[in-house]
Amino acid sequence: MKQPYLAKLRFLLFLLLSLAGPLGAAWAQATTGTVTGRVTDTKNEGIPGVTVVIEGTQLGSSTDVDGNYTISNVPAGGRVLVISFVGYTTVRQQIAVGEGKTLTVPAQALSESATQLGEAVVVGYGTQRRQDLTGAVEQISSKSFVKGQVTNPEQLVQGKVAGVQITDAGGAPGAATQILIRGGSSLSASNAPLIIIDGVPVDNTGISGATNPLSLINPNDIESITVLKDASSTAIYGVRASNGVILVTTKRGVIGDKVQVTASTQQSVATVAKYSNVLNADQFRSLVNTYGTTGQRAVLGTANTDWQREIYRPAYSADNNVSVSGAAGNLPYRASVGYLSQQGLLKRNDLTRYTGSLSLTPVLFKGSLRVALNLKGSWVDNNFSNQGAVGAATSFDPTQPVRSTASQYSVFGGYYESLNPDGSLNTLAVRNPVALYDLRRDRSTVKRSIGNLTLDYKIPFVPGLSANVNVGYDVQRGRGTTFIPANAADSYVRNGQNNFYSQDLNNYLLEAYGKYERTLGPGRLEFLAGYSYQKFENRSYVFDDRRADGSIYNPVALSYSGQSTYLNTNVLIGFYSRLNYNIADKYLFTGTFRADGTSRFAPGRQFGYFPSGAFAWRLKGEEFLKNSSAISDLKLRLGYGQTGQQDLGGSYYPFLANLSLSNLTAQYQLGNTFYRTLRADQYNPNITWETTTTYNVGLDYGFLGGRLYGSVDFYKRDTKDLLNFVQVAALQGLSNYGNFNVGSLTNKGVEIVTNLDVVKTDKLSITVNANATYNQNRITKLTNSDSPNDIGQLTGGISGGVGNTIQVNSVGYSAQSFYVYQQAYDTNGKPLEGVYVDRNGDGTINSSDRYRYKSARPNWILGGGANATYKGFNLAFTLRANLGNYVYNNVRASSFYDASTNNFLVNRNREVLSSGFTSAQYFSDYFVENASFLRMQNATLGYNFGELLKKGTNLGLSVAVQNVFVITNYKGIDPEIFSGGANPTIGIDQTIYPRPRTFTVGLNLGF
Repeated sequence: MKQPYLAKLRFLLFLLLSLAGPLGAAWAQATTGTVTGRVTDTKNEGIPGVTVVIEGTQLGSSTDVDGNYTISNVPAGGRVLVISFVGYTTVRQQIAVGEGKTLTVPAQALSESATQLGEAVVVGYGTQRRQDLTGAVEQISSKSFVKGQVTNPEQLVQGKVAGVQITDAGGAPGAATQILIRGGSSLSASNAPLIIIDGVPVDNTGISGATNPLSLINPNDIESITVLKDASSTAIYGVRASNGVILVTTKRGVIGDKVQVTASTQQSVATVAKYSNVLNADQFRSLVNTYGTTGQRAVLGTANTDWQREIYRPAYSADNNVSVSGAAGNLPYRASVGYLSQQGLLKRNDLTRYTGSLSLTPVLFKGSLRVALNLKGSWVDNNFSNQGAVGAATSFDPTQPVRSTASQYSVFGGYYESLNPDGSLNTLAVRNPVALYDLRRDRSTVKRSIGNLTLDYKIPFVPGLSANVNVGYDVQRGRGTTFIPANAADSYVRNGQNNFYSQDLNNYLLEAYGKYERTLGPGRLEFLAGYSYQKFENRSYVFDDRRADGSIYNPVALSYSGQSTYLNTNVLIGFYSRLNYNIADKYLFTGTFRADGTSRFAPGRQFGYFPSGAFAWRLKGEEFLKNSSAISDLKLRLGYGQTGQQDLGGSYYPFLANLSLSNLTAQYQLGNTFYRTLRADQYNPNITWETTTTYNVGLDYGFLGGRLYGSVDFYKRDTKDLLNFVQVAALQGLSNYGNFNVGSLTNKGVEIVTNLDVVKTDKLSITVNANATYNQNRITKLTNSDSPNDIGQLTGGISGGVGNTIQVNSVGYSAQSFYVYQQAYDTNGKPLEGVYVDRNGDGTINSSDRYRYKSARPNWILGGGANATYKGFNLAFTLRANLGNYVYNNVRASSFYDASTNNFLVNRNREVLSSGFTSAQYFSDYFVENASFLRMQNATLGYNFGELLKKGTNLGLSVAVQNVFVITNYKGIDPEIFSGGANPTIGIDQTIYPRPRTFTVGLNLGF
């Protein structure tokens, strides 16, 4: 459906020059009248920017934000009114103009044509017609969202937008998500895009008790999601837009609508799509009897336990939503409530979410004042099952039972655990997977409220001038407890655990801007200038770290008194302006400038300045293409701009000298008392902005009467002065790691979007869409004195050994490239244990022979799908693919037969049978696998029964499957690997919480 427009697009076609000519003089002498009216779409929503002219004259106007128009000085008599708008069918209407009178033409509804050029697209601080865009912008409406059980808003557009890679950390309810737009432009700073919900830039800081802050937003309230990708479109948000901007618009009521009540329910069941390929009990016994020591064979059990099937379950979910919308006079409103109860595949893991929203959008003072009040709230209860059980289930001895009645296991709650010969717990062994989640209570409650009030006022005494004020907030509260009883082997040494945590996040916003629109010369001018203030507060509370029996585990911790807190604050201020100039709907100019300040940097370095400019040439508007039936749209776009980055996550004051309290292992003894010491942190008084410069060349196209349309974009993004957490020469008493502006990197690539309306009739409609992105990421500078022999910065920690890493950031290579040895093979293609290629030819295999091999970043990101409707039936599916991405399979790398574990056994992946390794080969490129994949994200079949119950009602039924299939050569359970947390990593598989295959039945009722 078409949305109410937030900005006025006025276009006066009555040229002042004509008044000075003979024809103008004739009009001035004639008796004239006035013509007024309103233009709407089929939903009775006013359409702004519609051209309305008197045929055969230069008299005309364009509709305002509500679809109203007025044409003065119209010669009396019979006339023809021509109403036209790109994207809609043109209407010609006979009218009779009276002398000295005002003719009010009945409201005229325009129907959409095949092309989508007239669609309103949300951009920074307003909306624009799609045909007027000069930047790389994609908008996905609710009708094109991914269907089925969707918990997090970003999942709605997964695979739908070119240049956007969305990867979740696994299948847990509300799992963390990584969103990369055009590859990401930072190394140590945040790569997350700026997310703005109804005009409020939300806080992307993680909140205690929720793995993904966006899981607190109800996707059912969202109307559209717009992605701004190039600097021309993002620079208006300068300070936080270096990694792109995502604009989320929620649903609202509409003037003229009757009261509409919509109720929906989705009932889902999720199952494990793929299990890790481990040895069963009989295979494991055979392996131990063949290769094991006498001590290992002695501890073999007689059970046949499939640990993965012990910890997983069919997971049921219910997602219920009710909304009421309409208008009470001039007060459009929409209110909604939602309830989600979602189980995880891992037992005792679930999420419960309660949400509510309210939107009021009145238009007052005869359309001069537009008010928008948006309030959203959520309450989420999480039960976090111990995800350590996922890895433990792939490696625990399958010959042992879940529980044992033997007396030595009663101390562990009756769960079987690996013991030493003297009966004590073997602390080196893997823990019982079932006990890990069964003997643990980890729960949280997180509340979030986002709201804002926007006032947009047309200044009455200055035509074309309006003022806008936006006041908003984003408040989050996270509370949780973790309880592990004293008899749990997982915390046996420390006699259990009973911890509390609490965190408050406050985000306050004040923005004000003025906008001026007028006809200037041959075109339309829009100038906008404004100010933004945003304050972020992050308060964490300090509690005692206690044992399960209530005694304090940390003897030097203080009891919480209400004052033992840490408060970090970040303030951002910005001054911004934008100029749009549209000449005859053919030549489009956009210029933006923003000055931003941040409290993260020292005085004198706090402000950054970010300009951008863009030009678009709409060739379709030229005479040689205007009447072409084969070409419905053709527009060339050129853009350049800069954006800034200052988001260092938890580092709020990197320019200030600071002292940190040491941990319990670094205490100083005076007599019989131990004291924690204060240590000086590294700091950098010269730290300043990371800056990304983007170049963009784009082509928008439409053929076959608008049935085939899309875009092609070529881009290059150069980032300099990288905010990099690097090792530096340590001064006396200082840490040798800190944040510095060191290095640069480049992302360059191409994006292709294609949509095809295969069939479009009243009964049958088939639409196919596809998008493809090629992105190349290269580090161009890493230190202030790069050396050809410099390896780079080691990163990507792995399981196995102490402090081992498998990735490196090096100049000339993609970020997070794998750093490995080249495996040697025998004549049969079997890997030789401990034998690697001597790449430097010095006759010795050492660390100098490691090389940079492949990257976790895909070369190509593909997405697409189709939507078909026939009468009441609807069929849709979405496909996603990554090509050229690699994953280090840490699970396989740990799959060797270890003869040193005499008192316990570790099951291994079946890889142990094929490789034959008897010792760890962690750094072999044998375990770096091509993880290219094709995934059917979802498939949906629905039927709309229409007015089945009674007149005025609507009933719809749908069935959906998510994660339908995955085609890949990767040997792990899933080729998409992302690890969330404070230091997110990609491409290292250390066992992943399985992404479920979910079957959903949905019912929608409207009346």
